[in-house]
Amino acid sequence: MKSKIPQVKTSIFTIMSRLANEQNAINLSQGFPNFPCSPQLLSLVNKYVSKGYNQYAPMTGVPVLREKLSDKINSLYKYNPNATSEITITAGATQALFTAITAFIHEGDEVIVLEPCYDSYIPAIKLNGGIPIPIALESPQYSVPWDTVQAAISDKTRMIIINSPHNPTGAMLNPSDILALEKIVKKHQILVLSDEVYEHITFDGMPHHSILASEVLRPFSLVCFSFGKVLHATGWKLGYIVAEEGLSREFRKVHQFNVFSCNTPIQYAIAEFLDEKEYLSLPSFFEAKRNLLLDAIKSSRFSSIPSSGTYFQVLDYSAISEEGDFEFAQRITKEKKLASIPISSFYSNGKDDKTIRLCFAKTNETLERAAEILINI
Repeated sequence: MKSKIPQVKTSIFTIMSRLANEQNAINLSQGFPNFPCSPQLLSLVNKYVSKGYNQYAPMTGVPVLREKLSDKINSLYKYNPNATSEITITAGATQALFTAITAFIHEGDEVIVLEPCYDSYIPAIKLNGGIPIPIALESPQYSVPWDTVQAAISDKTRMIIINSPHNPTGAMLNPSDILALEKIVKKHQILVLSDEVYEHITFDGMPHHSILASEVLRPFSLVCFSFGKVLHATGWKLGYIVAEEGLSREFRKVHQFNVFSCNTPIQYAIAEFLDEKEYLSLPSFFEAKRNLLLDAIKSSRFSSIPSSGTYFQVLDYSAISEEGDFEFAQRITKEKKLASIPISSFYSNGKDDKTIRLCFAKTNETLERAAEILINI
């Protein structure tokens, strides 16, 4: 049998989480919280299940949820998308990303991808016959080299994928980045697929600059969000995508056939829970966890630039070992009982800067135990 994506192997997240389980190690590899979501939210889910909201939802999502999201977006980004025609509920952000790529990328189209990047982007491009054009972010700040991006654009360029706050590095786009992207899009009329799943997890008073706030970029953009990241419920696999009507129409042509509709009672529960605006407390909540981890490892031999957003922290171990990052991550999982993700796995060419990614969406007790291990490496 001939594979459509022969280069793709088992996900690094599967490999490291499996190893963590085998070694009974603290798992800071895969990006999920080890603490529960809101009891009030769970009660709302039970309420809607018990009341019989258990059949198919509309293909685009339940209306009340889309209306609440339109209001939320307007309050945050001063843009009021049409709840009926411009917001679609998805089975998580990864499905939204895949569906957007499938809807718009034709055989031979080029897609600019900024690396390191979330590992679903490039396989989705290749499965749809597209050609990924990877461009490395500039370390150690992981800033976007916009001159390089401009130089990479050809008459085959169809899309650029951006991600802010950025997984895996924790970097964030700033206003000058938005201006640079606006110039490129105005000049070349390419699509922007913006992964903004960590929109509410930003630190040190830094605001998230959503593509939805740009009048220049909105007509060319599809913007993906995640409820799992906001509600500490990644296993529910619910997200949404926002795009102007013409783009949404094309997106829904594919969405209706690869998902059709998403979990009905949870949509109603989230719609009601959004009134609590608990997401506004996420910056301080996760910043405290980031600070706890970084303060606790100050005496270690690791170096780092504090994450600006997401619940991930990159650590540089070059002062500790000459090992490749995959070997280093495996060794400390086996020997020290702490699992991480090697950053090289987020590059298509395996670029290895001797860095690992830790997830700090964990209880304080877990982070303190992890810090003790890191200090002794």
